[in-house]
Amino acid sequence: MNDYEPVIGLEVHTQLATESKLFCSCSTKFGADANRNTCPVCLGWPGALPVLNSKALEYSIRVGLALGCEVTDRLKFDRKNYFYPDLPKAYQISQYDMPVNKGGYIEVESKGSGEKRRIEITRAHLEEDAGKLLHEGVVGGSLVDYNRAGIPLLEIVSEPDIRSPEEAYEYLVTLKAILQYLEVSDCNMEEGSLRCDANISVRKRGETKLGTKAEIKNLNSFKMVQKALQYEIERQINSLENHESVVQETRLWNDEKGQTFPMRSKEDAHDYRYFPEPDLVPFTISRSRVEEIRKTLPELPGQRVERFTQDFGLSRYDAHVLVQDKTLAHYYESCVQAKANAKLASNWIQSELLALLRTRKLDIRDCPVKAKDLAGLIRLIEEGTISGKIAKEILPEMFESGKSAEEIVEKKGLVQVSDPKLIEEVAERVLQANPKSVENFKAGKKQALGFLVGQIMKETQGKANPKLANEILEKKLGH
Repeated sequence: MNDYEPVIGLEVHTQLATESKLFCSCSTKFGADANRNTCPVCLGWPGALPVLNSKALEYSIRVGLALGCEVTDRLKFDRKNYFYPDLPKAYQISQYDMPVNKGGYIEVESKGSGEKRRIEITRAHLEEDAGKLLHEGVVGGSLVDYNRAGIPLLEIVSEPDIRSPEEAYEYLVTLKAILQYLEVSDCNMEEGSLRCDANISVRKRGETKLGTKAEIKNLNSFKMVQKALQYEIERQINSLENHESVVQETRLWNDEKGQTFPMRSKEDAHDYRYFPEPDLVPFTISRSRVEEIRKTLPELPGQRVERFTQDFGLSRYDAHVLVQDKTLAHYYESCVQAKANAKLASNWIQSELLALLRTRKLDIRDCPVKAKDLAGLIRLIEEGTISGKIAKEILPEMFESGKSAEEIVEKKGLVQVSDPKLIEEVAERVLQANPKSVENFKAGKKQALGFLVGQIMKETQGKANPKLANEILEKKLGH
């Protein structure tokens, strides 16, 4: 296996967050009754003429600028001809030789090593979506819902620069974050707002010639992309090792079986018989309009990672975890602005807060604890009012009651004990009750001290200041 390297390129289709479709005024709202959001234009009726959605064009330019693409001066649309039941016109309006964006790149950073790699972008072009075929619960055939037909998509195509399933995963996570920061898509994979096709081939290490590729279609989670690529790499290597040919084809991923299977032979571009869309004339995009859009670009994820590491002293790993989700990054920053210690806030959000959200199946957007209230809890720890152990008991109550940490501490009398005299009395009792641990500590077993501190915490119901308890024990034990 180590004699081979994978060569991977990804095609990501993101639904643009416009209120209407790409070439008509039909709603893009998800969840409507089947075929409710349709009209003669998106159903391909004779004589119906498409009109380009200006907001979709603006969003596609925003993405192009954020990815460092060259935004075209001259733009045209093409007909991509093929017949399939969910394509009512028997062709798709797309872009062939004059896409809105060319070139560009995404910088992928390994969270462990911090090493960066640039994945080049080939193009990012506009096209309309097809409808949706419904097979389940239908006897003797299929049904089709055309609500999705005509939905605006931006297809972002990478160069075959990706060299592992893990790198493909990081590329997708990074791209999704950029799209969310730009507010051009909700990237909801469950609703089909973000879909990925993966092209994969393998070759002997050191070779420059590309192997025969397979395309894996309709992967609707990043983990699924990673698993499908890993399976396909192993399948293709086994074929080559057994002197079998790898066939150029389109394959589908079966998540239950954990394997890909053939769907159809792969079409080449000429099979689609592209030609210019006669109902949409080519037009020029002014440089002044592009520059106006550039001025509206927000701080992007990579820039925010740099700022979090520099301004807040976070590790690159912690900064990446917080920044991947725009809402989470904003929550963290609001917490720091409310005077919480930056590193403590990072630790509490990534460990305790996210764990509680997961157990309750909540998103950070639905978090019942406001950032300023979490900051209040963290300040109580810093000030020595409560211990970290007590804080971990308070946070779930904040989730349930909606009360602030200060209110809960006051009501339950949970203020941390920092009276040296009182802690000394408790420490004396703990030492007398645990002679074996005292012996172990004096014999060089440092973990015995942790046990003794734990006993003090237990006797004081977690209220003792653990740092002070540790100092008093060390003094009494002559350390």
